[in-house]
Amino acid sequence: MQLVEKFGIDPNNAFAFWDWVGGRYSVCSAVGVLPLSLQYGFEVVEKFLEGASSIDQHFYSAPFEKNLPVLLGLLSVWNVSFLGYPARAILPYSQALEKLAPHIQQACTNDTVSMESNGKGVSIDGVPLPYETGEIDFGEPGTNGQHSFYQLIHQGRVIPCDFIGVVKSQQPVYLKGELVSNHDELMSNFFAQPDALAYGKTPEQLLKENVPNHLVTHKTFSGNRPSLSLLLPSLKAYNIGQLLAIYEHRIAVEGFVWGINSFDQWGVELGKSLATQVRKQLHASRKKGEAIEGFNFSTTSLITRYLEASKDIPKDDCTILPKM
Repeated sequence: MQLVEKFGIDPNNAFAFWDWVGGRYSVCSAVGVLPLSLQYGFEVVEKFLEGASSIDQHFYSAPFEKNLPVLLGLLSVWNVSFLGYPARAILPYSQALEKLAPHIQQACTNDTVSMESNGKGVSIDGVPLPYETGEIDFGEPGTNGQHSFYQLIHQGRVIPCDFIGVVKSQQPVYLKGELVSNHDELMSNFFAQPDALAYGKTPEQLLKENVPNHLVTHKTFSGNRPSLSLLLPSLKAYNIGQLLAIYEHRIAVEGFVWGINSFDQWGVELGKSLATQVRKQLHASRKKGEAIEGFNFSTTSLITRYLEASKDIPKDDCTILPKM
């Protein structure tokens, strides 16, 4: 509470939580449940927790051959460590899930998921690993991604994909004269894209379609590109809780198999400690005119340039925030 008060917040307005609440679990603890409850009401958040709990119980009790997080985790290990595919695309066919991929990358300050959990180069015992671990996660809602990076996925690098579809639309629209509703149009792409990745298109097929010879190689799709599809019944809080828990347990499974500690993030600390040194230097240079010391040539040059370019910026351009 001392740091809260020092930051300028009245301790009476702060909510505490236990020191054993780790980052991975914060969304389901007081850290996440409180703000979510204030935003959506506890009845909604309770459904979210029930959904997450259902996957917790499934992960705990289901046999491995039917255990969804185990199977997904093993697929990721196979793709990364055996087949050498370092990235994974997370492709929800719903605009409401546009922040899912960033959430799985790292989520928020208090809730680490994939890249901050499994981005390790040594085992839990501190021994350098002889194989690659972790995945480079990225993604966009489906039809957005189709016109940005799907070209790379189909005909460039092999990138395993997670396709996520929803049965019941939140905003179904049917325009008179159209073959299908807006949601069926979206889901048509959801069903088609994994097939295109898996089966591709051969030169023989293209020639039968009378594609000119000089375009055959350009329009050939190799196929045999891995993907998986998750179909949710809806985007209710319960299903969102399930979806998040599936990814969390999947990532834990990967860590277990790789023999790493998915529950620490030492890689975050070095940059923070160096930033503290820079912060002190900026203060000393601005307030006391002290020379820049203790940094390599490149960083010294950049800091010098930054200080010189910003010294004449009027203080009126800065926003002064009052204490709360």
